[in-house]
Amino acid sequence: MIVYPNAKINLGLNVLRKRKDGYHDISSVFYPVKECVDILEIVKSEKFEFTKSGIEIPDGENLCEKAWRLLDADFGIENVKIHLHKQIAIGAGLGGGSADASFTLKVLDDLFDLNLNNKELEKYALRLGADCPFFIDNTPKLVEGIGEKMTSIDLDLSNYEIRLVNPDIHISTKQAYSGIVPKTPVLPVEKIIELPIIEWKGKLKNDFEESIFEKHLQLEGIKDELYKQGSIYSSMSGSGSIVFGIFEK
Repeated sequence: MIVYPNAKINLGLNVLRKRKDGYHDISSVFYPVKECVDILEIVKSEKFEFTKSGIEIPDGENLCEKAWRLLDADFGIENVKIHLHKQIAIGAGLGGGSADASFTLKVLDDLFDLNLNNKELEKYALRLGADCPFFIDNTPKLVEGIGEKMTSIDLDLSNYEIRLVNPDIHISTKQAYSGIVPKTPVLPVEKIIELPIIEWKGKLKNDFEESIFEKHLQLEGIKDELYKQGSIYSSMSGSGSIVFGIFEK
């Protein structure tokens, strides 16, 4: 079975508070970008095997393998061969690894007739990573908490063009959070997103931009250039470093 795990962008990202468990509560709108994908193939096999191609993936146990081990522990599923052709930039705020993990869960559910519903799959996905549950339903969501609280929102950007600019800078999540001072925004993301897109600029903010732009000046330059080229709204996605622009088609 071959599937195409897609990227996401963050439309606004507020870091609200640091929790006692060390994680941070956030508020953000996740929007799937289905034109930017990895390629994932999973087939039944006599022994478990994970192979990869495309963009270089760091060595170690991959999230796809972890997803298989989670379901194997609970359901005793058969071995599989997983091949991941990586095309979504790594460490760039697009959630590619999270998408790969969640799509693996969904394929294994189909392949072995586990009949898990989305809520059950989301619980497994959360054990793999904070962004993973979003990719189970894979539709626009207001995401809160550490990623486990999701509310569907009515948002359709299909009449617009989303351009992604990759500066080829890897920003670790730990590095990104080190420059953050959590705070409650004056206007929450879910209210701003209801406004016309033309009004998002200056209101819909990614809290990571300030500290990351100070360290990587070229990212702010990319954002400025996208606006010069006619972008209606531009922002860094997630904790970076991809910068996107939303344009009229």
